[in-house]
Amino acid sequence: MAPQRSQRQPRPALRWVLMLVGVIVVFGGVFAFKAFFAKQTNDFFDNMPQPAVAVTSYTVDTARWADSGEAVGTFVAVNGTDVTTEAGGVVRSIEFDAGQRVGQGAVLVRLNTANEEATLKALETSAKLAETQASRWQQLGKDKLVSLDDVQQRVAAAASARAQVEAQRALVAQKTIRAPFSGVLGIRKVNLGQFVNPGDAIVSLQQLDPIYLDFSLPEQQVGKLVVGTRVRASVDAQPGQSFEGEVTAIEPLVDADTRNFRAQATLRNPDGVLRPGSFAKVGFELGGEREVVVIPQTAVSFNPYGNAVFVIGKVKRKPGEKDMQGNALTGDKLVVTQRFVKTGATRGDLIVVTEGLKPGEQVVTSGLLKLRNDAEVTINNDVQPAADAAPAPANR
Repeated sequence: MAPQRSQRQPRPALRWVLMLVGVIVVFGGVFAFKAFFAKQTNDFFDNMPQPAVAVTSYTVDTARWADSGEAVGTFVAVNGTDVTTEAGGVVRSIEFDAGQRVGQGAVLVRLNTANEEATLKALETSAKLAETQASRWQQLGKDKLVSLDDVQQRVAAAASARAQVEAQRALVAQKTIRAPFSGVLGIRKVNLGQFVNPGDAIVSLQQLDPIYLDFSLPEQQVGKLVVGTRVRASVDAQPGQSFEGEVTAIEPLVDADTRNFRAQATLRNPDGVLRPGSFAKVGFELGGEREVVVIPQTAVSFNPYGNAVFVIGKVKRKPGEKDMQGNALTGDKLVVTQRFVKTGATRGDLIVVTEGLKPGEQVVTSGLLKLRNDAEVTINNDVQPAADAAPAPANR
């Protein structure tokens, strides 16, 4: 009789354990390899030498500048108005041309005065009669033939008649519209035969020489700007030209909303090239010269949190430092450090640095967007940004 084989019971728990261990080993190896590869990659990029950034530089210098100020202003006519009529009527004649220069008192427009002149003649006749009667009654009064009260009434009637004549003459004169001052006329706003009411505009009249220039300054400059200060003005309509004048009035009130005060300068304008309402850039000197630290404006990174520059300095290379090709590097290298500065007035392409820089230091003037702290740079000053206090670009 053959021996019976013992049947082995299946062990599913062991199978699950072995399967779980296999999965852990496989995935652990994958993740370990991935972590090792990532670490090697990071180490490579962290230690990879960065190429030097080519920049231009400027050596911080000093200059003697007078305290100056700048503002924007508007030209205003010394006398400027829309000529109007005091009396209504129909336009009978227009005696000017648009854009014409006229003198004070020149006749511009005549209104129809037929009715007024007829009334004036009637009043003049009545006034003559009243004067004649007053003269006779005065003689009778001297002879004691009439009372003094009657004489005074006749004299008063004559005076009243003369006053009515003068009032009517004034009304007739009002219908002849004249230039109130010398100046240049604009475009007429009435036509022949048109009825105009009292106060209707006839034509604009502007006195152009001299001309006012109104501008505003912050309250910090109260007391620095005084009457007599020379100003320079430039306008877009006259490129390359500068017009000079002097401050003739300063508003004593500081605007509570803007914290600015207004000033007014007077400029000669014999050719009439400066026009009321035109925009102007205003420059002026506020005091004597002083020594300031200046750099090009292109060297400054203007930010809401503060203005900064990149200062160039020399540092020693680390032992074993290599370039992109793996060649060993020796000697010093140029690196930049970002430094916050306080800036002041500007003039042309230059700006004053009041705090943060010393004469002799080097700052980067171009390529700022490519830089970071401790970045290596090379200097190439073959082509540099403009750095002129009084630039004069050529017209193209």
